[in-house]
Amino acid sequence: MTRLLTLLRASPVRLALGLVALFAFASIASLAASYAASRSSLDATMRRDLTQDVAGFRAAPTAAALAALVAAEAQVSDPNRIVLSYVTAQGRRFGNGVLAQDQDGYFLTTLDDSDTRIDGQYLALTTRLHGGQLTVARSRAEIDQLWTVFRNIVLLSLLPTLAIALGAALVLARRSARQVSALGRTLDQLTSGNLSARVRPTDRWSDDFHRIAARIDRMAAAQEASVDTLRQVSSDVAHDLKTPIQRISVHLDALSALPLQDDAAALVDQAQTEVAGVVSVFHALLQIAQIEAGTPRSRFAAVDLVPLVQTFAELYDPAAAEDQRALTLDIATPDATVTGDRDLLGQILANLIENALRHTPPGTAITLGLRREGDAVILSVADRGPGIPPDERDKVLRRLYRLERSRTTPGSGLGLSLVAVIADLHGATLSLSDNDPGLILALRLPAHNP
Repeated sequence: MTRLLTLLRASPVRLALGLVALFAFASIASLAASYAASRSSLDATMRRDLTQDVAGFRAAPTAAALAALVAAEAQVSDPNRIVLSYVTAQGRRFGNGVLAQDQDGYFLTTLDDSDTRIDGQYLALTTRLHGGQLTVARSRAEIDQLWTVFRNIVLLSLLPTLAIALGAALVLARRSARQVSALGRTLDQLTSGNLSARVRPTDRWSDDFHRIAARIDRMAAAQEASVDTLRQVSSDVAHDLKTPIQRISVHLDALSALPLQDDAAALVDQAQTEVAGVVSVFHALLQIAQIEAGTPRSRFAAVDLVPLVQTFAELYDPAAAEDQRALTLDIATPDATVTGDRDLLGQILANLIENALRHTPPGTAITLGLRREGDAVILSVADRGPGIPPDERDKVLRRLYRLERSRTTPGSGLGLSLVAVIADLHGATLSLSDNDPGLILALRLPAHNP
């Protein structure tokens, strides 16, 4: 039912229904006009026939001749089609019926029995001839049958035609709706970052949608090529600069081993710290480039997150305690198996925990959560720090982006970017929400399906 309502709300379906409704209205209006014109023509013809009938009887020279003529015509006439009646001045009756009257109006009866009425509607013409009364009445059955004929035309011709047209319109509209849906799905995937998504229209597509789909595919291909070029440039830069920076680090280490004055030694230590930060940035960029290339997928296997979370909680507990922070576990499910790379999932945990340790004040709690929701496993890290404003939460997932208040704290701005890339590789969803106060970073991973 929901699919039908969705289909009926689609523009192609509404257009098809509108065209069918317009066709039905025009056809019914045309039939109604034809029926009215035909009925009016039959009625006029019947009135002319009555006038000619009476004119023929007027040719009788005497009452006796008129009575004989009426009697002769009545013998060969069907009272269900035409009724003839002549009442002489003496009250004698000739014909096959009699025109009578009661409180409801005029009606026709048989000649032999005045109590037996002749059924049906008749158009009658009465006149005085030779002292008597002549009545000629013709049945309106032909006019009444005209309605039956037009009704049958509607039932046997127009309605099936409308049904076929409606069915064909719905089929074509459904086809168009599928094409629109394919365009929408591809655009949604492109918007969410999947630049490899394509519409790939076939020859069966309508020309207009085929042209639109082809242009979307060309745009997506150009965008993907542009992004791939930027990624390759960043990867090449990282590769090319990694070795010289490592050499600088080696030279600084050698320099620090020499006898130096205190000011010079402090400058060397500061330079070593800065070089270590640069090396960390290049290492993160190279790791992101490798993950985006999809290389780690070959190492995917079933990973139980329960012992993994427990291990990282133990590893980071001393660092948290040193900064007077409490690192707690909240494992609400014994079954938290997912499909992925154990090292990369561990990288996610490490980055999220370090992010919480870096941005939360001493004396606050950090909670590692693990729970099951249907076919998904939710891994979360909740802290009691300053949090992230809602309008900045999408931005912190970008590479090298840092909040204004975080520029004085250590970090490269690549931690959450790396988490987002690993999450995308695993088909997971990363969300940031308020902890009132603080921040909850939750990773929704598909559960392992053996």
